[in-house]
Amino acid sequence: MIGVLAIGFVAGIIFWGGFNTAMELTNKESFCIACHEMKDNVYREYQNTIHYSNRSGVRATCPDCHVPKEWIYKVARKIKATNELYHKFMGTIDTPEKFEAKRLELARNVWRVMKKTDSRECRNCHDYNSMDYVKQERRAMIQHDQGLESGQTCIDCHKGIAHELPAMYEVDPSAAIGP
Repeated sequence: MIGVLAIGFVAGIIFWGGFNTAMELTNKESFCIACHEMKDNVYREYQNTIHYSNRSGVRATCPDCHVPKEWIYKVARKIKATNELYHKFMGTIDTPEKFEAKRLELARNVWRVMKKTDSRECRNCHDYNSMDYVKQERRAMIQHDQGLESGQTCIDCHKGIAHELPAMYEVDPSAAIGP
């Protein structure tokens, strides 16, 4: 009985170590851009944004914005990401044309999640309570104050901050998030 418990204990440590290692390896920008779909599309455009290069030298990487920090939410996101692996193997967005055709749908999915979570990943770095409104431009100060008062979240105003907006978004921005 002690031998079985010892084997179970060791197996549990090995499983947990392997699982945690896999979680961390897949939570790096190098993993995110390993496939050409991300590297040639969203990563390329992200390199021209304030989140990639700025005066403070602080750079947000793919996981900073797309993977929750809290363990339970991170695991849930990784499980949902298996759908992305399926589409990778199916070639759903493996050409620039296919990617552009799906861009609005992909963006809506991300926007919907961010709205639902009150832009949780944005708030890892940005927080209403930490903003110094006096140092902001007048327009930004007014909009942030109004957003806070009305219960808006970051993604309500900041779509396209790290990636290009889908072409159809400009045609009908009111339908950006969708059902």
